[in-house]
Amino acid sequence: MKIVIINYGAGNIQSIMFAIERLGFKAVLSNNPDEIKLADKVIFPGVGEASSAMAKLRESGLDSLIPQLKQPVLGICLGMQLMCNKSEEGNTEGLGIFDVDVLKFSNNVKVPQMGWNQIYDLKTDLFKGISENEFMYLVHSFYAPNCAESIATTNYDVEYASALQKDNFYGTQFHPEKSGDVGEKILGNFLKM
Repeated sequence: MKIVIINYGAGNIQSIMFAIERLGFKAVLSNNPDEIKLADKVIFPGVGEASSAMAKLRESGLDSLIPQLKQPVLGICLGMQLMCNKSEEGNTEGLGIFDVDVLKFSNNVKVPQMGWNQIYDLKTDLFKGISENEFMYLVHSFYAPNCAESIATTNYDVEYASALQKDNFYGTQFHPEKSGDVGEKILGNFLKM
């Protein structure tokens, strides 16, 4: 199985690579459109600020490639947010895969949300064998509100979508690669799709 992690200069890529290796697979880092198109599974990571990450995607032409991919694609953290319509962070236009806008948490809570929080209302095979209310590791100041494409929910000031799915595209706001055994099981479920 060929697993490609999109390398566009905005990801915590090492921890994802190690998690995939612990599951018994190898992943390659690439920003080469041909290599990405030929992958069996694509992981779209992201750490950092939305507008600069989007600018990097545009520079490399990956902004037009990613929405056209037909294989299973998993966006993680900022990767998931960039797959939405737009983000309040830097007033950024996203890839428009998920039909929801990313909003900033209110001043009622400590921002960023950093640490462990629960996921519930789990849907799709991404969460096969995962119990409701498991704890996942999150670090984020912006969130996607619950919407028709939500497949997991978390509460931090508001209930929001901690995972999204549309067709072959999946996104998690949490970091499965930093969420212990449960997170690795979710990554494993994605790789089995």
